[in-house]
Amino acid sequence: MDYEISLLTTMGVSVLFALSLNLITGFCGQISLGHAAFLGIGAYVAAMLGKAGLPFLATLPLAMLLAGAVGAVVGLASLRVRADFLAITTMGVGFLFVGIVRQQNWLGGELGISGIPDTGLSKTAFMLLTLLLCALVAAFSQYIRKSWMGRVFNGIAEDEDTMRVLGIDASRYKLVAFAIGTALAGLAGSMYAYNLRFIGPDSFGFVESITVLSMVVVGGIGSVTGVIVAAALLSALPAWFQVIGDYKLLVYGGLLFLMMRFSPGGMAGLVTRFFSPVGSVGKGGGT
Repeated sequence: MDYEISLLTTMGVSVLFALSLNLITGFCGQISLGHAAFLGIGAYVAAMLGKAGLPFLATLPLAMLLAGAVGAVVGLASLRVRADFLAITTMGVGFLFVGIVRQQNWLGGELGISGIPDTGLSKTAFMLLTLLLCALVAAFSQYIRKSWMGRVFNGIAEDEDTMRVLGIDASRYKLVAFAIGTALAGLAGSMYAYNLRFIGPDSFGFVESITVLSMVVVGGIGSVTGVIVAAALLSALPAWFQVIGDYKLLVYGGLLFLMMRFSPGGMAGLVTRFFSPVGSVGKGGGT
């Protein structure tokens, strides 16, 4: 039973992380290849504050706040770049974060931070809290997607220049999306840290950024339900089939290629195409 609880918790953290990137990439069309850095910021903030004696629940909003603030700064610095240049910029942020952490002894350096305090919750209660946060973030994502802000995000993703012609301050909304998405990544990072009670720089590198991007693409860029399903399945596959753990990047890369080649709308696009033969699925067409 402990194994199933641990697996569900891990899946929940992955879902939180994937939903945070979906808000940036899926809703607003901003490609981030360094999103794991914000997961790491949340994890390190929660770990350091927890070791300093702050209660578990008090560290969560602070981790979100700092990750979102750093995300806003990065977003502000990236407003003048688009597409490939934005992807490269965010990838650089990811490498920068790992490099800084490795060099700072007060952050644990190469060895990371161990002995993160217990949350005071049972494993079952922590798992339920993680799943509750997933439900809340999913509901929040659906609310944003269907709101006027979500329509603006979608317009920016489809044609930013047209939105500017219409008088929409695209830069402002891109910054909002980046700040919210990175704050949610900080929340996922704090839950990650308390779940494992150990963190290190290798957990927040380029590989993790590509992994979460794969979850978003496989689920369906912009689809909340699709991303939840894909994140849960892809995070559980290495546990269900241990051989996949040794070839995780190969499997994820293959799925990414297949989806982009045969179903750009991801799993959500496949479902929509199956139930609506006469329709077509574009980017972010899922629910």
